[in-house]
This record gives sequence, C-alpha cells and structure tokens, in this order.
Amino acid sequence: MTPLLRRTKKEAKGAAPERGPAGAHRVTLIAKPGCHLCDDARAVVEKVCAETGAAFEEKDITADEALRDAYGEQIPVVLVDGAQHTFWRVDEARLRRELAR
Repeated sequence: MTPLLRRTKKEAKGAAPERGPAGAHRVTLIAKPGCHLCDDARAVVEKVCAETGAAFEEKDITADEALRDAYGEQIPVVLVDGAQHTFWRVDEARLRRELAR
C-alpha cells in the first residue's frame, strides 16, 4: 500500500485509549495553516465536539517533524483517542457515531 493511503498503527492491544478529561473522547485535528480542507474539517470537528462533550485539540503539522513524517500528504487528519479516524474529508455522522461509543 502506498504511504499516502496507509493507516497508522492502531493502539497496542490492551493499551488504554488517549481519552480526555473525565473519560471523554479526545479528538485531535492535524492540520496546517492555509489549508482549505483543514478549515472545513475544523468546522465539523469543533461542532461535533461541542455537541458531544469530546475534548478537542489541534496540532500544526508544519511545526512537528514526526507528524509530518507520519501524515505528510493526508492532512487534514482526525484522530479519535489517538487512533486515526479519517483524513481529507470529515463525515459528521461518522464522527458522531465514533464518539457515541
């Protein structure tokens, strides 16, 4: 599989998920400045997180070499509890279903 379409490794079996405060899900948006897809993804993620109580954080791929190596051409990338959920486009209904688990 090409690096562009690869998924990152899932959490190690038995490892605790990276949850936010009080056990809420943690959603991480990996983006970069000036990216219109990132702007679209941010709007969806912020809306869903606000409505579900999930913790939200954003990381700038241009400021982190490890993120750039891992996700390079996939941005925006959305992680839920540290595991890759999606990239490029964020499906609001799919993100809601994931956060309802």
